Amino acid sequence: MPAESMRTSDFDYPLPPELIAQTPLEPRDASRLLTLDRKTGGMEHRRFSHIPEFLRPGDLMVFNRSRVIPARLHAHRPETGGRVELLLLRRQSPGVWEALGRPGRRMRPGSRFLLDTPNSETGYVPTVLGGDDSEIGEAPEVEVLESGKEGVKLVRFSSEADIERWGETPLPPYIHQPAADPERYQTVYSTDPGSVAAPTAGLHFTPPLLEQIRQMGVEQTFVTLHVGLDTFRPVQGEDPTQHHIHTEYYEVSAEAAAQITRARRENRRIIAVGTTSVRTLEQLGRVWQSSTPAEAQPAAGQADIFILPGHRFRLVDAMITNFHLPRSTLLMLVSAFAGRELVLSAYREAIAREYRFFSFGDAMFIH
Repeated sequence: MPAESMRTSDFDYPLPPELIAQTPLEPRDASRLLTLDRKTGGMEHRRFSHIPEFLRPGDLMVFNRSRVIPARLHAHRPETGGRVELLLLRRQSPGVWEALGRPGRRMRPGSRFLLDTPNSETGYVPTVLGGDDSEIGEAPEVEVLESGKEGVKLVRFSSEADIERWGETPLPPYIHQPAADPERYQTVYSTDPGSVAAPTAGLHFTPPLLEQIRQMGVEQTFVTLHVGLDTFRPVQGEDPTQHHIHTEYYEVSAEAAAQITRARRENRRIIAVGTTSVRTLEQLGRVWQSSTPAEAQPAAGQADIFILPGHRFRLVDAMITNFHLPRSTLLMLVSAFAGRELVLSAYREAIAREYRFFSFGDAMFIH
């Protein structure tokens, strides 16, 4: 599909609301798996626990080890009691964060708020200025420094000590009930805090399944990409090429870079687990292409790559991914990899068979 003729509506599809998964299945690998062959268009329907059947010795699987932070915070203005809610997006410097804030009219530059005390039984309880909670310490103050576009605020905390203990894990807006176990919205291999949403393709893996894959001779490596603002921002305009995609911090260690380079040189498949791993790998491929010489070098920085149909994939041969929202940048990414018509055909098949969609839903293996 030529970029100049591409429209956001080309990536729309009707989805019955009852297919939006509200809770995760147990065990994790009990979810369903639709496999899609890009060359033949063939589809198979399995359980995720059957994923080893589609892997080969020598494959390299690339996982995103980012961990979701308790990024949703509640606060109040001490002098009036006015309540606000913050969703942390990205740490700019010590104590300074980009955040979504609501109601925005209460969060003008110069405004100061006191974080509310989380209470598992009664929700968030307003703290007293200078007060102290015996378990989590004195409540930090948050000051609004700047107001930006699309509701984004720049805020500064008086202290970041144990800041994660004041918040709750944010769930996507299409999930209408709190997680019974917040750890279920983390991958079992997450180690690097920084995301505001989970890299959900990895939620299907269990430690025994990962070990089974290792025993097959499938190599595994880990990168980091902290999921940020675009998870919550649909494509608004009809021309997706004009959509402004927000940057997300990524990091590829020297060890991971060496593994990726060896797999590519030896013509072994590189399988990205999730669209976040796809973005990381393709950002890395772009960095390596522009380096002289192009060697296996670690990399870190802000991923700004926007993958649309027409993109030439440099480091991804197959991917594991969930089913994505209509008109989203993630559906566009998957369509770039497998072709829009084939992907939408697979989505129609999944809907007809009542697959579960989005974060807690079922998975695809596209190869």
